Amino acid sequence: METTDLHVHVFPYDYYGDHASEAVGLARAAGVIDLCRAEAANALLFDNGDFLQGNPMGDYIAYERGMQPGDAHPIISAMNAVGYDAGTVGNHEFNYGLDFLANALAGAEFPLVSANVATRLGDRPTEDDTLLPPYVILDRTLTDGTGTSHPIRIGVIGFAPPQILIWDQHVLNGRLVMRDIVTAAEAWVPQMRADGCDLVLALNHSGIGASDWAPGMEHASVPLARVPGIDAVMTGHSHLVFPSAAFAGLPDVDVARGTLAGKPAVMAGFWGSHLGLIDLLLERGEAGWRVLDFTTEARQVSTPPQAAASPAQDSAPVLKAAQAEHTATLAYVRRPVGHSSRPLNSYFALVADDPALQLVCAAQRWHVAQALQDTEWQDVPLLSAAAPFRAGGRSGPAHFTEVPAGGIALRNVADLYVFPNTIRAVRVTGADLADWLERAAGLYRQLQPGQPDQPLLDPEFPSYNFDVIAGLSYEIDPTQPARFDDRGHLLDPAARRIRNLCHMGLPVRPDQAFVVATNSYRAGGGGGFRGTGPDSIVYEGRNTNRDVLLRYISWQGTICPCAGDTWRLTAPEGTSAVFDSSPHAPDHLAEVSDRRIELAGPGENGFARFRIRF
Repeated sequence: METTDLHVHVFPYDYYGDHASEAVGLARAAGVIDLCRAEAANALLFDNGDFLQGNPMGDYIAYERGMQPGDAHPIISAMNAVGYDAGTVGNHEFNYGLDFLANALAGAEFPLVSANVATRLGDRPTEDDTLLPPYVILDRTLTDGTGTSHPIRIGVIGFAPPQILIWDQHVLNGRLVMRDIVTAAEAWVPQMRADGCDLVLALNHSGIGASDWAPGMEHASVPLARVPGIDAVMTGHSHLVFPSAAFAGLPDVDVARGTLAGKPAVMAGFWGSHLGLIDLLLERGEAGWRVLDFTTEARQVSTPPQAAASPAQDSAPVLKAAQAEHTATLAYVRRPVGHSSRPLNSYFALVADDPALQLVCAAQRWHVAQALQDTEWQDVPLLSAAAPFRAGGRSGPAHFTEVPAGGIALRNVADLYVFPNTIRAVRVTGADLADWLERAAGLYRQLQPGQPDQPLLDPEFPSYNFDVIAGLSYEIDPTQPARFDDRGHLLDPAARRIRNLCHMGLPVRPDQAFVVATNSYRAGGGGGFRGTGPDSIVYEGRNTNRDVLLRYISWQGTICPCAGDTWRLTAPEGTSAVFDSSPHAPDHLAEVSDRRIELAGPGENGFARFRIRF
């Protein structure tokens, strides 16, 4: 059994909306885990990482209560209550720094492993000083169909994306080094077999991507599955479900059989939405144990299996393990910080200039302008870049920013800025700006001029990479081919979707100098945007972007955000496209009345569908 990408979701509760949620929470998943343990005499439970950050409870612990040696973290306490056999760490375990991570993991009553995260690299992976043990061997007893018991040694090895060094360099400060996932596996798995492992299970906090291996790849689960000696792979990181049609057509991926390169594999969604199940049929002979057959399943937690009379109940021990922190988190997120004269949401943030995004940009610009006073950068034009973090997509129709008019509480600020990034500023040229925006414009599928109702948004493009840069004006023409792919690699040097890029009403020159206020993820090179990277940073603040936003709102008292006229979509007349948004979005169409957007009917999976005419 696998959970993955829990992101501190213990309770079935949406802290942003401040209401119960049937679709999330380890407490709900634990009820399904209990049902599965009743189904199978021989059951093991693993977590695949990204459990320590991701919702306001995680931020409350990190920024309000703190984690001192000996303190219990609520997600760890909850996982102890469920009874995990082992786990690994993902990239978000590192968001709050190594000291916080060490204090949190110290309370785990189950082993945590990671083979490619190290404090020092040796000549080969098996000589590295790994941050955690690279693997663990679980000595267990299996009971066969006749009731006879048999000993078995199960090796569990863990991996995390090498990109951690880019994404969290601001808190890691050179304290970590990373190995490539497959390179580490090829060195460690033979040692595990030599140490007597009968089976080897890989906990890979990495997505399912290309079949061919490339050094340092982020989504390495298929090449990893090919490593000799690995019997099964548990994946995650992508917030998707495997086996499912989401991965249909990928080389060496069999969604019907549930395999990667022939090996059984699962990916269990996110926030406790699913439980990944790999059922192995084993045979023990003179040569030891071998896998005869298998089945895989990603079981949805909120929907009971047909054999069950009712959904699983929330686990009382899990709820009890985090009850005090849940109560404290509710008080934390309800704390008032300001007032808004209008509602803020992200319903149309991917198709029109958005007041909520402009508010974030204004706060960043306000902070950085003060920080750059009396420096060599104070007279360089200052811009601000931000992206809509909660904009539907693979996270579902409830995953939108929704802040009503009136009092603003901390939960609303967390809704506006989800991640614990810290404030940064980078120096760029006009050419860098153009490519930065071209990279963001990869969100759109290429439209055919004059054709009606074409799908507009690429569902695989994460909204956190759709940067809007305030202080500029520009148009995006999705009838042109994309200049960059979804990793930031140049696809077509001649392609240009960005039109009429101007600053202060004048065309931006390729050699013109600018400073852009942004976040630590983007400034460090996250997302592969031109002009970013450690060498481009001119200001490195210690405050989180969310804290900057909170201080800006408090300073303003009452905010009156507006969309402005930073950017707009453009295409030849007669072209139209469709996109999906929140089922609450129809009530807010008046907010985008100048963009020729209309309701087009219901979308799939609970979304509402809209049409935009050009």
